[in-house]
Amino acid sequence: MRRLCVLLLMLCALPAWADAYDQLYKAAGWPQQRAHFNDALKAAQQRYSNNLPPAVFQALVNNSNQRFAPQAVDQRAAQRLRESLKDPAPALRFFQSPLGRKIVNAELTATRADQLAKHAQGLPVMQADDSRQLLIGHLAQALPARQAGAEVSLALAGVAADSLSQMIPGLNLGGQAQGVVESQRERLMAQIGADLNNTLLYVYRDLSDPELEEFSSFAESPEGRAYYQAALAAIKAGLAVGQSNASLAP
Repeated sequence: MRRLCVLLLMLCALPAWADAYDQLYKAAGWPQQRAHFNDALKAAQQRYSNNLPPAVFQALVNNSNQRFAPQAVDQRAAQRLRESLKDPAPALRFFQSPLGRKIVNAELTATRADQLAKHAQGLPVMQADDSRQLLIGHLAQALPARQAGAEVSLALAGVAADSLSQMIPGLNLGGQAQGVVESQRERLMAQIGADLNNTLLYVYRDLSDPELEEFSSFAESPEGRAYYQAALAAIKAGLAVGQSNASLAP
C-alpha cells in the first residue's frame, strides 16, 4: 500500500495535439506502469488462490481480468488524460528531458515486481539532511501520491466486492454507498501519507538535490499541477474506480 485528467472537440480539429498526448502518455511511463500493475495483480491473484474456494477465486480472477484488461485500461486512462489536460506540451517537454527520463526510470524501477517483492515488509528507512528532507516535503505536497495509492486500493477492493456479489444472489457489495467509499479513501490516504516522505526519498534516491528541486519546481508550477491533476483523473478512469464491472462490459 505504502509503495505503492476539455479537449474532445480539439482532437478532431488538431490531430497533432492528439499525437502530443500519445507521446506524453508514453514518455511519462504510463504503459509500463500499467504493465507493472498487472504483474502485481497476478501475484495478488495467486495469493487469493490459497485462501478462497475455487468458484469464488475464479470469479475474482474473471472480474479483475475484465476490469484491468491492458488495452481497456490504457484506452480509458489515455482518453481521460486528453479530456482533462488542456495543453500537454509543458509536461511532454519535462518528461522528455534528461531529468524527466531519470524520474520515470526511478518510478518504473520502484514498481517492478521484483522490487515490490523485495520490499514486501516495508522500505528501508532513508537518511537525509534537512535540506533534502525539505525538498522531499515540497514534492510530497505537490504529487498526488496519496490519492493515487488510495484509488489503486479502492479499485482492488471493488473487484473483490463485485466477485462476492456475483457469487451471492441479492448481495450488492460492488455499489457501495458513496459515504463508505469516501471514508475508505480518507483512511487509505492517511495510511499512505504517514510514510510518504520516506517512500519518496527511496524512490528518488538517485536524484541529486538540484534535480529534486527542479522536479519539485515543475510539480508545483501551474503546468505541473495541471498535469498531475489530469494524471490522477486518468488513474481513476483507467482503474474504473466507482464503476461496476457490468458498466464496463462492451
